[in-house]
Amino acid sequence: MTVTASSYSAASSTEGIAPQHFKQAFRRYPAGVVVVTADAGLGPVGFTATSLASLSLDPPLVSFAIGTTTSSWPHVERAATAVVNFLGADQQELATTFATSGIDRFAAPTRWRRLPEGEPVLDDVAGWLRLDIEQLVPAGDHRIVIARVVDSWLDERRSPLVFLDGAYHSL
Repeated sequence: MTVTASSYSAASSTEGIAPQHFKQAFRRYPAGVVVVTADAGLGPVGFTATSLASLSLDPPLVSFAIGTTTSSWPHVERAATAVVNFLGADQQELATTFATSGIDRFAAPTRWRRLPEGEPVLDDVAGWLRLDIEQLVPAGDHRIVIARVVDSWLDERRSPLVFLDGAYHSL
């Protein structure tokens, strides 16, 4: 691979690369799309994320990131549990709904229900993970949520929704 002046920016030892270069690099990195839902007792909240990662097999741990300036953060900070909803390739509208601020994301046409333990879960998703939140780790303007997977469901017939270069795609 050839590195050109337009594709490389020297990092400052104190600040790192410019935000636009950081965003540009990650626009070319495909990521699965999920909606994280939770309820800390004040009603359901949810947000679209592409930061889900598996951390450990034993115990089964995952992580995701959430911005501390988002409307969902105060709820997730207080929640003991959460659900990761894996979106199918045909669920771009749902991803957009949960990425939009200032709206009731759980209002119609969003279809959802509660799991037996009380967590909100979206209907017709490609799968979900029910999580017990174990740790919140400060990371710049975000928090990394580390959670233990305690239950799961997966529809293996569904193709996942992925995000690449500022748009949703299917495989």
